[in-house]
Amino acid sequence: MANTGLAAMWRASVITIFPEMFPGPLALSLAGKARQKGIWSLDAVDLRDFATDKHRTVDDTPAGGGPGMVMKPDVIARAIDAVADARPRLLMSPRGAPLTQRKVVDLAQGPGVVVLCGRFEGVDERVIAGRNLEEVSVGDYVLSGGEVAALVLIDACVRLLPGVMGQEGSLAEESFADGLLEYPQYTRPQAWEGQAIPEVLVSGDHAKVAAWRRAEAERLTGLRRPDLWAAHLARKREK
Repeated sequence: MANTGLAAMWRASVITIFPEMFPGPLALSLAGKARQKGIWSLDAVDLRDFATDKHRTVDDTPAGGGPGMVMKPDVIARAIDAVADARPRLLMSPRGAPLTQRKVVDLAQGPGVVVLCGRFEGVDERVIAGRNLEEVSVGDYVLSGGEVAALVLIDACVRLLPGVMGQEGSLAEESFADGLLEYPQYTRPQAWEGQAIPEVLVSGDHAKVAAWRRAEAERLTGLRRPDLWAAHLARKREK
């Protein structure tokens, strides 16, 4: 990889039983180009490499009975110990804390992440505590496994790394950057199917454009995400 002159490369290590799912979409577009430049790296770790039996078993029946299988703590611990360093250790889990833009910013400013992708009925609780895994959720729904969620988390972090986005200013105006949803966007043609671009956006008055965009961001946030709007109002009261 090319040397970008950065002090340290942002590193992602993903522990999974499906390493072939990576880099997947992370090999394309901005993330893929940044990886080729050496801005960040990705290591897909096959969990089955750390099993000790000939069948490379990573799961067993749940204690107390019940359907499905549970991922084994000893196998997971060996995998984590093989790649662990000062990076945060994350477990993609529907019961985890919601992934927010603030959390993404914090992770992007660090050295990288170690991500465990859960499967089956989940992960033995003892290894979560024993290896200090932080559970993170990408939404209130259940996926077949943590791999897709890991792709989401890594993509959100990588795009914030210095040198990845073409226009740094665009980061400051997108959804959640200021606790609000992004304002509506328009482009040519000026009239399309009987609908025109709002006149203020073609007025050339930058102050009016900024005011319109702010008002629209607040309107959409209040309409679609009352939780974000309430938090926004609370921050304004504090200031």
